[in-house]
Amino acid sequence: MKRRWRGLLAGGACYLFLAGTTTGELSKYTIRGYAQGTDYTITYYAADSCIRKNTIDSVLRVIDTSMSLYKPYSLINKINAGGKGRFELDSHFYNVLKKSFAIYRDSRGIFDITVAPLVQLWGFGVKPVDHFPDSNEVRHVMDCVGMDKIRLKRYQLRKQSPCVQIDLNGIAQGYSVDVLAELLENGGVAHYVVELGGELRVKGPKPDGLPMRIGIERPSDDGSNGVGISDVMEIREGAITTAGNYRKFLQDGKRKFSHHIDPKTGYPFNTGIISATIYAKDAITADGYDNVIMAMEAGEAIRFVDKRRDMEVFVIYKDRSGMVRDTMSAGFKRLLAN
Repeated sequence: MKRRWRGLLAGGACYLFLAGTTTGELSKYTIRGYAQGTDYTITYYAADSCIRKNTIDSVLRVIDTSMSLYKPYSLINKINAGGKGRFELDSHFYNVLKKSFAIYRDSRGIFDITVAPLVQLWGFGVKPVDHFPDSNEVRHVMDCVGMDKIRLKRYQLRKQSPCVQIDLNGIAQGYSVDVLAELLENGGVAHYVVELGGELRVKGPKPDGLPMRIGIERPSDDGSNGVGISDVMEIREGAITTAGNYRKFLQDGKRKFSHHIDPKTGYPFNTGIISATIYAKDAITADGYDNVIMAMEAGEAIRFVDKRRDMEVFVIYKDRSGMVRDTMSAGFKRLLAN
């Protein structure tokens, strides 16, 4: 559900799966397709092709029916179009909303799924815009922003203000990756890589006992949209996601506006961070928190992650002189190949 921008470089994987050859009785199978506005690739090792493409596509269509802003019939669009009141949720919507509230509280409001009106106002929404907003427009929209304006009780969402609208694009794709990973594991697959729009989950090792190797993208230092593989991670299990400003932005002359919007001010974040790569146990966690890291200074991001279990971070940022630098948590460094 990550957006694709007109006139901007978008989509494509943030990682390169460096697969090895098949070993023993297990064969390597790869499924590729298109969903949620981007490409997906699923690679797994099994005795036979137990997972079919039509099954994968069917699962992703169900998730889209729940949470895609680009499907007019989706549940999220019905909620956004509805006024103040209560709305019954399906299991996918409930799971993502429950996790969203947890990250909202942990990040002290940095992560906020009610930013939908701001996302649209700044030109990153479903509808095109013909100008950047002024302070009066931002102030008006802020009346509709804040997760304190919604409540979750069991499988029911309550909107306490009729103008509140929800945008799950910062977390739903990670959730989709986890759902596909669970599908594979329920089918008896013990070695796999699931990649959807650059969000990735791994279960290993490979059948030959070696860890999975994942290449991390790094934007070019010259400010262009060029990217390359900067480092290679070796992991046996977990999820990796990246949030970045080098692919998704809008430009007005020399000014670049990030698609990461501060729900407390109504304006795009400008912290100097170019990209944040998160390693976590599952993709919904990594996907949600990579947006949080984009709202921080580099040093603050490292301190934030160091206080949390089962999470590591790699940050690329511009220092005060404009030089591109990187930093990472101690645990992330241990995941890099020698």
